[in-house]
Amino acid sequence: MPHYVTGPVLIAGLALAAAAVSAVPMTAAGASPARPARPARPASLLTIGGSLRGVAATSAGNAWAVGAVGSLTARTLIVHWNGKAWARVPSPSPGNSGLYGVAATSATNAWAVGTTGTSGSRPLILHWNGKTWARVASPGPANSSLYGVAATSATNAWAVGDAGSTTLILHWNGKSWARVTSPRGFLSGVAATSARNVWAVGASNTSHTLILHWNGKSWKRSPSPSARPHFFPFLTSVAATSARRTWAVGDSTDCGCGPGLSMTLRWTGRAWKKVPSPSPGGGTTLFGVAAVSASRAWAVGMSGEGDSLTKTVILRWNGRAWARVASPEPRASSGLFAVAITAGGRAWAVGSSTNKNRGQDQTLILQWNGTSWK
Repeated sequence: MPHYVTGPVLIAGLALAAAAVSAVPMTAAGASPARPARPARPASLLTIGGSLRGVAATSAGNAWAVGAVGSLTARTLIVHWNGKAWARVPSPSPGNSGLYGVAATSATNAWAVGTTGTSGSRPLILHWNGKTWARVASPGPANSSLYGVAATSATNAWAVGDAGSTTLILHWNGKSWARVTSPRGFLSGVAATSARNVWAVGASNTSHTLILHWNGKSWKRSPSPSARPHFFPFLTSVAATSARRTWAVGDSTDCGCGPGLSMTLRWTGRAWKKVPSPSPGGGTTLFGVAAVSASRAWAVGMSGEGDSLTKTVILRWNGRAWARVASPEPRASSGLFAVAITAGGRAWAVGSSTNKNRGQDQTLILQWNGTSWK
C-alpha cells in the first residue's frame, strides 16, 4: 500500500485509495452576443490520476487544491482555479510523496504540506511565491508527517501532524520553519485567525479527542467533550472565524475502523460544546470544515459502513443547526476530504470518487453556486 494513504487521518477513507483523478468541469460564463444563446458548456475538463485532500481559496478567482497521483509510487498533485478553469500546476515531488493540506493568504503566498519517503516518512513543505512551487526545508524526525497547515501572513504559518506517538507542530516566522514543543498524540488539522489565536485538533494516545490552543506564547491543551463509552473519537479538521467562533469536526466509532457517528464541536469563547449533526447512511465521518461567519459554515465527508459503497456528505450550518445538503454522486463510491469558503460565499469541496468496474479513483471537485452543489 502506498505510504500516501496510510495516515490515521484517512481511517475512513482507505477505500478511496489515491489512484486516478478527474475534476468536475466548471461552467462557462455565457454565449457570444453575436450568436443565439445556447446552453453553457464545460470551460475545462481536467483528467489526472490521483486524489485531492486539501483546498484553500482567497477569492472567487484564486483557489488551490492538493493531493497525490499514482498508486505504487505517489507524486504530489496541485491544481489551481483562476476564476474560469482548473489547471494542474507543476510541483516538486521527491520520492514517494503526497500532499494533505494547503493554505493561502494571497495570490503570491500559499503553503502545501504532506509527506515524502519510500522507507519511512519525512515532512514535506512546499511554498508558492506567485510564480512557482518550491520545496522548503522542514524539520522533523524520521517517520513523521504533516496533515494540516494554516497561515495568517507571509511571516506567520503553522503546520501540524505526527511524529510517531508525539504530535508534530512547526512554525514559520518568515525565514524558516522550526519545531515547537507539543504533547503526545496525533494532529490532523489547524486553523488560525491571528498570531495569538491558533487551534490544532486530532486525537490523543488514550483514545480521546485532542484540542490545542496557541495564545501567542505557548500551546495549551483545551478540555473537549468526550465521546460515548467504548467509542473512539477523532477530530479531523478545525475552522476559526474569530477568537470566539471556532468549529472542529470528525467522528466517533465503536471499532475505530470506519465511519461512525459524525461529530461537531463548537467553541463558545469559554468552552467546547457538542452540537448535534446528521449521520446519514449508517455511519458518517466528517473530514473538512470551513466557516466565514456565525451563521455560515460547511462540513464535508463521507457516509457508509463496513464494505458498503461510500457517498459524499455535505452539512450546512445556518446559525441554529446542522442540516444535510444534497451533493452530487458522480461515481460508484465517493468521498469529500476538504472544503473552503471565500468571503463572498463561494465554496469548494474536494475529494475522490471510485470507478467500481476499473477499481480506479478520480479527483472530485464540487462548487457551491449559491443554491446548490455542482
